[in-house]
Amino acid sequence: MRFSNTELMDMAIAAGDKARWHAPPNPWVGALVVDASGVIVGEGHTQAPGESHAEVEALRRAGAAARGATLVVTLEPCCHVGRTGPCVEAIVEAGVARVIVGIEDPDPRVRGSGIELLKASGVDVEVGIEADAVRAQLAAYLWHRATGRPYVVAKVASTLDGAVAMADGTSQWITGDPARRDAHVLRAQSQAVLVGAGTVRSDDPALTARLGDIVLEPLRVVLGRAPEHAKVRPCLELSGDLSHVLDELAGHDVVQLLVEGGPTTISAFLEAGLVNHVVWYVAPAFAGSIGTRGALSGLTTPTIDALKRGRVVDVRRIGEDIRIDVEV
Repeated sequence: MRFSNTELMDMAIAAGDKARWHAPPNPWVGALVVDASGVIVGEGHTQAPGESHAEVEALRRAGAAARGATLVVTLEPCCHVGRTGPCVEAIVEAGVARVIVGIEDPDPRVRGSGIELLKASGVDVEVGIEADAVRAQLAAYLWHRATGRPYVVAKVASTLDGAVAMADGTSQWITGDPARRDAHVLRAQSQAVLVGAGTVRSDDPALTARLGDIVLEPLRVVLGRAPEHAKVRPCLELSGDLSHVLDELAGHDVVQLLVEGGPTTISAFLEAGLVNHVVWYVAPAFAGSIGTRGALSGLTTPTIDALKRGRVVDVRRIGEDIRIDVEV
């Protein structure tokens, strides 16, 4: 069966998903090597920092079959020496005849140079296949490279009428097990998880990513001071201007920051215009207004013109709950 370029890029995107947890601060790239008859002879994804990039992994698996073949890769191959050698050199040395690229790499060390070097070496290059899908997959990386700051994802779990805690302060658990497992995947995809000191005092979260037998530990960040024996220990305690907080986290190689704080913390990030993406889990439950805490009760909206608007990019059911993804 011969696959179309779109189908091949979709498979490369799926390969890149395998690198989502371990690749940052490098991009989570996927690559395929396809021989002249249309057979996929190699697949690869970015390894941990300092190890092979996706292209090199795919070429290694293809071996001699890479000569005269087509390489399909989600992001422009690198052309500089970092922790590893340039992928462009590996592609040319392998004898690849054609490279299909999802999008250019905005990293100033690359930014079109990899594509130009491939062309100068006689390799046929096509750019822009499934570009929107690749940009969506690499949104956090692209933002980080463009701004130098982490991509901020705010996570909320509420009742259908927007409550995140009841009149007595209890909040565990509003959503069901499947939604909470999905939220742990969000943690695994983030290099840091941030909450306010109030959330630490009230809920004492561990802020680890628990995925079955796998437990990952992103950098745990607390706005303010965490109690001495809190589960988040050890953690990074920060305070002050939230822009400066993001600048500090950029120095820790945080590509994506997950903000899991309560209404005050999430509202503050939204008010400051520092949220890129909201993941909102909604349970089919009703709390009413008396004594409950609203999900964004700290957000100031004096007029209809002051509404913080976003764009819904995904809605899906997870167990009995609904996950809504909004670009802000």
